[in-house]
Amino acid sequence: MGEEYKELVDFALASGVYKTTLTEKFKERPTWHKPYAGDIVSHLPGTIVELEVKEGDFVKRGQLLLVHQAMKMLNRVVAPVSGVVTCVNVHAGEQILKDHLMVRIEIK
Repeated sequence: MGEEYKELVDFALASGVYKTTLTEKFKERPTWHKPYAGDIVSHLPGTIVELEVKEGDFVKRGQLLLVHQAMKMLNRVVAPVSGVVTCVNVHAGEQILKDHLMVRIEIK
Protein backbone atom coordinates (compact mmCIF):
# COMPACT_ATOMS: atom_id res chain seq x y z
CA MET A 1 0.00 0.00 0.00
CA GLY A 2 1.31 3.40 -0.97
CA GLU A 3 1.15 6.09 1.64
CA GLU A 4 -0.05 9.48 0.53
CA TYR A 5 2.42 12.26 1.37
CA LYS A 6 0.87 15.14 3.30
CA GLU A 7 2.71 18.42 3.26
CA LEU A 8 3.52 19.82 6.69
CA VAL A 9 3.28 23.56 7.16
CA ASP A 10 4.53 25.83 9.93
CA PHE A 11 1.76 27.00 12.26
CA ALA A 12 2.90 29.86 14.48
CA LEU A 13 1.33 30.57 17.86
CA ALA A 14 2.47 32.77 20.72
CA SER A 15 3.88 29.67 22.44
CA GLY A 16 5.94 28.54 19.44
CA VAL A 17 5.93 27.18 15.88
CA TYR A 18 4.42 23.77 15.15
CA LYS A 19 4.32 21.50 12.10
CA THR A 20 0.84 20.45 11.00
CA THR A 21 -1.26 19.50 7.97
CA LEU A 22 -4.08 21.61 6.55
CA THR A 23 -7.51 20.31 5.56
CA GLU A 24 -8.85 20.91 2.06
CA LYS A 25 -11.66 23.01 3.55
CA PHE A 26 -9.09 25.26 5.24
CA LYS A 27 -7.01 25.58 2.05
CA GLU A 28 -10.07 26.60 -0.01
CA ARG A 29 -11.42 29.22 2.41
CA PRO A 30 -11.68 32.81 1.17
CA THR A 31 -8.78 35.05 2.09
CA TRP A 32 -9.55 37.47 4.92
CA HIS A 33 -8.88 41.15 4.22
CA LYS A 34 -8.69 43.80 6.92
CA PRO A 35 -11.68 46.14 6.52
CA TYR A 36 -11.13 49.85 5.86
CA ALA A 37 -11.17 51.69 9.22
CA GLY A 38 -13.54 54.35 7.87
CA ASP A 39 -16.26 51.89 6.80
CA ILE A 40 -19.07 51.60 9.33
CA VAL A 41 -21.14 48.46 8.74
CA SER A 42 -24.08 47.03 10.66
CA HIS A 43 -23.27 44.06 12.84
CA LEU A 44 -26.95 43.14 13.21
CA PRO A 45 -30.03 43.57 11.03
CA GLY A 46 -32.25 46.39 12.22
CA THR A 47 -33.73 49.82 11.57
CA ILE A 48 -32.04 53.22 11.34
CA VAL A 49 -33.78 55.44 13.92
CA GLU A 50 -31.76 58.67 13.64
CA LEU A 51 -29.14 59.95 11.24
CA GLU A 52 -26.88 62.67 12.65
CA VAL A 53 -24.49 63.28 9.70
CA LYS A 54 -24.60 63.98 5.98
CA GLU A 55 -22.06 63.69 3.18
CA GLY A 56 -19.33 66.31 3.44
CA ASP A 57 -19.52 66.65 7.24
CA PHE A 58 -16.27 66.56 9.20
CA VAL A 59 -16.56 64.17 12.14
CA LYS A 60 -14.30 63.55 15.12
CA ARG A 61 -13.53 60.14 16.53
CA GLY A 62 -16.30 59.21 18.99
CA GLN A 63 -18.89 61.56 17.46
CA LEU A 64 -22.42 60.16 17.10
CA LEU A 65 -23.19 59.20 13.48
CA LEU A 66 -26.53 57.43 13.80
CA VAL A 67 -28.80 55.40 16.03
CA HIS A 68 -29.50 51.82 14.92
CA GLN A 69 -32.27 49.75 16.50
CA ALA A 70 -31.55 46.02 16.60
CA MET A 71 -33.07 43.33 18.83
CA LYS A 72 -35.27 45.97 20.53
CA MET A 73 -32.18 47.93 21.61
CA LEU A 74 -31.09 51.38 20.47
CA ASN A 75 -27.41 51.32 19.51
CA ARG A 76 -25.43 54.53 19.21
CA VAL A 77 -23.02 54.22 16.28
CA VAL A 78 -20.04 56.54 16.70
CA ALA A 79 -17.18 57.46 14.37
CA PRO A 80 -14.20 55.12 14.82
CA VAL A 81 -11.89 57.69 13.17
CA SER A 82 -11.78 61.42 12.47
CA GLY A 83 -12.38 62.53 8.89
CA VAL A 84 -14.88 63.58 6.25
CA VAL A 85 -18.10 61.64 5.62
CA THR A 86 -17.90 60.60 1.95
CA CYS A 87 -20.91 58.26 1.79
CA VAL A 88 -24.13 57.94 3.75
CA ASN A 89 -25.77 54.73 2.59
CA VAL A 90 -28.84 54.77 4.90
CA HIS A 91 -31.76 57.01 5.84
CA ALA A 92 -34.00 57.26 8.91
CA GLY A 93 -36.61 54.50 8.98
CA GLU A 94 -34.67 52.21 6.63
CA GLN A 95 -34.42 48.53 7.52
CA ILE A 96 -30.96 47.11 6.88
CA LEU A 97 -29.33 43.69 6.94
CA LYS A 98 -26.19 42.51 8.68
CA ASP A 99 -22.92 43.80 7.11
CA HIS A 100 -24.71 46.70 5.35
CA LEU A 101 -22.33 49.63 4.72
CA MET A 102 -23.99 52.50 6.58
CA VAL A 103 -21.40 55.30 6.47
CA ARG A 104 -17.94 55.73 4.95
CA ILE A 105 -15.45 58.20 6.41
CA GLU A 106 -12.32 59.35 4.58
CA ILE A 107 -9.63 59.48 7.24
CA LYS A 108 -8.00 62.89 7.68
